[in-house]
Amino acid sequence: MLLRTLRSVTTRSASCRLLRQNRTFCSNDDENPLRQPREVMEHDVLIVGGGPAGLSAAIRLKQLAQQNNSDLSVCLIDKGSEIGAHILSGNVLETRALNELIPDWREKEAPLDTPAGKDEFHFLTSATGSFRLPIIPPTLHNHGNYIISLSKFCQWLAKQAEDLGVEIYPGFSAKEVLYDDNGAVAGIATSDVGIGKDGKPKESFQRGMELRAKQTLLAEGVRGSLSELVMAKFNLRQNCDFQTYGLGLKEVWEVDKSVHEAGKIVHTIGYPMQSLMKTKGWGGGFLYHMKPNLVLAGYVVGLDYQNPYINPYEEFQLWKSHPKLRPLFENGEPVAYGARTINEGGYQSIPKLTFPGGALIGCSAGFLNVPKVKGTHTAMKSGILAAESVYEALTQATEGDGQKEVVEYEKRVKDSWIYSELHGVRNIQPAFQWGLLPWAAFSGANMFFLKGKEPFTLRHTRPDHMTTLPASQATPIEYPKHDDKVTFDLLTNLARSGTNHEDDQPIHLAFRAGHENDPVKSYQEFAGPEQRFCPAKVYEFNTDDPSNPVLIRNAQNCVHCKACDIKTPFNYIQWTVPEGGGGPAYTGTM
Repeated sequence: MLLRTLRSVTTRSASCRLLRQNRTFCSNDDENPLRQPREVMEHDVLIVGGGPAGLSAAIRLKQLAQQNNSDLSVCLIDKGSEIGAHILSGNVLETRALNELIPDWREKEAPLDTPAGKDEFHFLTSATGSFRLPIIPPTLHNHGNYIISLSKFCQWLAKQAEDLGVEIYPGFSAKEVLYDDNGAVAGIATSDVGIGKDGKPKESFQRGMELRAKQTLLAEGVRGSLSELVMAKFNLRQNCDFQTYGLGLKEVWEVDKSVHEAGKIVHTIGYPMQSLMKTKGWGGGFLYHMKPNLVLAGYVVGLDYQNPYINPYEEFQLWKSHPKLRPLFENGEPVAYGARTINEGGYQSIPKLTFPGGALIGCSAGFLNVPKVKGTHTAMKSGILAAESVYEALTQATEGDGQKEVVEYEKRVKDSWIYSELHGVRNIQPAFQWGLLPWAAFSGANMFFLKGKEPFTLRHTRPDHMTTLPASQATPIEYPKHDDKVTFDLLTNLARSGTNHEDDQPIHLAFRAGHENDPVKSYQEFAGPEQRFCPAKVYEFNTDDPSNPVLIRNAQNCVHCKACDIKTPFNYIQWTVPEGGGGPAYTGTM
């Protein structure tokens, strides 16, 4: 109902504007509809992003308002066609934050249907060899957790939020940050719709809307486009390490019941990214058995790898082919595919969390616990803490205070179990720079004995796009052909993501200013790694003229993973939002 209401208001307003414009065009052809005033909606709190962090913040805000009999308007927007459409994760949920936020979640029928069962941890020593580790690392003990679809869980959270009075509007892309006269964040503007590839308004053109608020919480997820702009403007990364990332690829399979064990959780290291004697980079896989007969299969490749010929999608297909894993898939059927980047920098890469007029929450800030392979609980907790801090600030505000910086939020995060949990494992991921065996020895000592008390912190000293070696220093990799039973070509799998965009719109994968010639250099110096790391075959090079390779951007394929914004040589791609509602359709199982 809320979505229909907003869209009807938007449509009516746009129609009125177009009528005014058409009348004006008759007498003044110079008026540009792209510069017309936008409709304005005002709220107390605006949340950008309908993932676990944003929804938790929205719920907590309305809980506090209800408890104190106060009136607080909370608006949440999301670029997906519906809540959950752009949500992809493993996911084994630790309920710690959920217990705090909604203690009676069982009575409210939260979609947590598969309790975690037995844990297994396997080292795949080669393309054929493997052994099961006799001891599970403490971070991977999952007793009391649940195997879930995070997409479905977010849809449930959205219902709880709406029941409390939160206004939720999916299908609207946050395109621009709005600032007040003092330079503080005052809200966002949604993208215009109905603009053609040529940049000109079409007959379907509608001007975006301004959503203004006293506080704006950015919950866009990893590498959020507005979050990145705000971090740069307010220099929020001045006192932290570079963020480093992994690319997670996931398939959902319906498998034969004879090989399915509801609740079983398997993690792997080793093949294909590492062996005992050499490593291509950080990487590992997971298999989560979810009721009734689904297996959530995924593989993560650290984007700090060096060899430009590495193809993360093909590494995933190799992993499934290992004889330890392949029998699980052989009589099954893949039903969904997707990909998303994850934050891997951890404790030392968390930026300053607040700015005048708002804050970063969830994966926009980066609270993933890499050794635990979990971040939903920390994202939710950050949303809860932000909500409590913002509510307190707004209720204490006086007339004319303007856009405040709620610094209390960062203090609360640092005093919470988020920080203590991430501090304890801060050195495990960066220790991989030493190699597989030294990393394994250190990680074991850390998790079983040191538990984060070592008197040093390993640093992330450069961004992932600067770790790629020139092609002349790397060995090309030839991946095997797909068998169309367990392994599939990328475009076949992409069809299982439900990805769709309006074709006639400006390309949302923009060249950063001054980097327009970098695609040629990327191909000539690095063999064009963007055509391999992209998990949706967005990027291709036309090499009919070898001296002048031309980059082709198949933007309609984009699954919004953000890998190109992270790993492209020279960092020449800037990921921006397309029209709202476009992109993948991860629902039900992802």
